Amino acid sequence: MNARPERIFGPDSTTSDVLKGLDLSGRRAVITGASGGLGAESARALAEHGAEVILAVRNREKAAPVAQAIQEQGGKVEVEDLDLTSLESVRAFAGNFSASHVELDILLNNAGIMACPLARTEEGWESQFATNHLGHFLLTCLLLPALRAAESARVVVVSSGAHILSPVDFDDIHFERREYDKWVAYGQSKTANILFANELNRGLAGQGITANALHPGVIMTELSRSLTPEDLAGMMKDSEASGTPLTFKSVEAGAATAVWAASAPELEGRGGLYLEDCSVASAVGEDGPGMGYAPHAFDPEAARRLRDLSEKSVGESLGF
Repeated sequence: MNARPERIFGPDSTTSDVLKGLDLSGRRAVITGASGGLGAESARALAEHGAEVILAVRNREKAAPVAQAIQEQGGKVEVEDLDLTSLESVRAFAGNFSASHVELDILLNNAGIMACPLARTEEGWESQFATNHLGHFLLTCLLLPALRAAESARVVVVSSGAHILSPVDFDDIHFERREYDKWVAYGQSKTANILFANELNRGLAGQGITANALHPGVIMTELSRSLTPEDLAGMMKDSEASGTPLTFKSVEAGAATAVWAASAPELEGRGGLYLEDCSVASAVGEDGPGMGYAPHAFDPEAARRLRDLSEKSVGESLGF
């Protein structure tokens, strides 16, 4: 029996590179935030290789051209409403999905907001933490039966290298007492993404589901719509001072790590990882690809504490 040849990718690898030669026919993927940017590219690429994709979006009109382009290429696609800041909307999406589908092979928690002015949900939650983590937490809880029903399912959580900016501040997650800092809030929400993926992977061990988090790289998509010219200049200055100048990826390269996480044969059965540049990353300062992960994002006690807090917040349990 011949061994599968090693596939080696890097920061410039694209969705086409990581999917080359793969047949995803029969697999179903839910992708949040798929009306543009990395989500749309991930959907396009997965559908091109045979997967059925469900675009979970806040704006159907904006998602229509994405769905049409996939259909014109012969792909299978659905568009469903999902507002991650609304628990009612998340529950409605999950209910609609469960009414028409039994199995889910890939859940790509891609949607997010970044460095935006202070805003709160109806519950009083800070919007970045609510959108980037709590909405996805509830969605994942509700879709677990469908993930368990699949033969081998993957949960992919799009985090960011910006998680190094802040651990989860359990004493004041929603900035009710401390002064709001949009970058600290973003970093905290991205740390929560990694902690959640790790805790999910730990709790579901042996159930045929793996969960991984990733940093897609720096890509100029609508995620950056809240950034000012001063923000961008500051990012460039800070990156140069750190000795790792900021480099930008194309959308095709930016979506590649998420698509790799969702499909790569070499990741079968492997979870609890932090991925960068279509590779498994190491801790910050250790030898390995990319910037790496901060120790606070791999703290098992923080992961369990976040799970407990999240379950109480959304009123739904992961069941372990």
